[in-house]
Amino acid sequence: MISRRLIRVKVLQLLYAYFNGNNSGDLQKFEKELQKSIEKSYDLYNLFFLLLIDVNRFAQDKIELRKAKLMATSADLNPNTKFIDNRVIKQLEQTEKLTVYTDSNHLNWNSVPELIKHIYTVMENSDSYKKYMAEEHSYESDRQFVINFFNEYMVDDDMLYQVLEENSIYWNDDIEFVLSMNIKTIERLKESAQSVSFMQLYKNDSDRQFATDLFCKTILQHEQNETLIRSYIKNWDLERLAQMDLLVIEMAIVEVMNFDSIPIKVSFNEYIDLARFYSTERSNAFVNGILDKIINQLKADGKIVKTGRGLIED
Repeated sequence: MISRRLIRVKVLQLLYAYFNGNNSGDLQKFEKELQKSIEKSYDLYNLFFLLLIDVNRFAQDKIELRKAKLMATSADLNPNTKFIDNRVIKQLEQTEKLTVYTDSNHLNWNSVPELIKHIYTVMENSDSYKKYMAEEHSYESDRQFVINFFNEYMVDDDMLYQVLEENSIYWNDDIEFVLSMNIKTIERLKESAQSVSFMQLYKNDSDRQFATDLFCKTILQHEQNETLIRSYIKNWDLERLAQMDLLVIEMAIVEVMNFDSIPIKVSFNEYIDLARFYSTERSNAFVNGILDKIINQLKADGKIVKTGRGLIED
């Protein structure tokens, strides 16, 4: 589930903390912190599915309360149950892996019932919900509605963002990426499946190793890479440059020199995007220019060796 782009983000954030805190050279402690940060993204992936289920149960409870009214109307007694009968949500409820993971890690929305009510209200008042409830019941319409749920009712929801920010510092930049993984999981789901096949935390062991190696090598090679960068910014005061820019450049140098299966262009583009998102308005042009010069020189000096997929240049 965790992409290498998100791994780079996590490493950048932790490097910033490492170089700005009292790290006392305790690299192992920060390695554990990096792993924890990545695991929290997987927690969020599971929590988002759980939130959908909780909203569905809230809708069920609301229907039962309306039926129990002393002066129940015909609409109360004969409600539209399309949402509470959504077959994709039923598949999620039947997925033992979700139950086991969330229970064992004590993940739930029990402390914020107001969020569940809020998401339900946003959903109920939306045009897409009204359209869905009026459509003929089909598995495809159920699936598309769940995708819309993640795409429309959760992305950019202020209350959701506030709740997540209050509960974990690790989730600030993860929300949109994780929601895209929830959506991909639903898109792959088949009607015949008894339960949902969840993504793994890491696609493979090499991704897990990539995270640790990128973080550690950037720290261990910090002095030599800082010296290299200084030689290309002679007219700049290194101390006045944005630290995020310098860390992004250092990470890029480490990646192109130490990970021979990753194409140079892939690494280059990834770090330009990181600089654009995490640093100043001028960072994109600055990082682009300096990094391009450094990589070209490293290539000319024969210090970058690529194998396999890493040989691809375009």
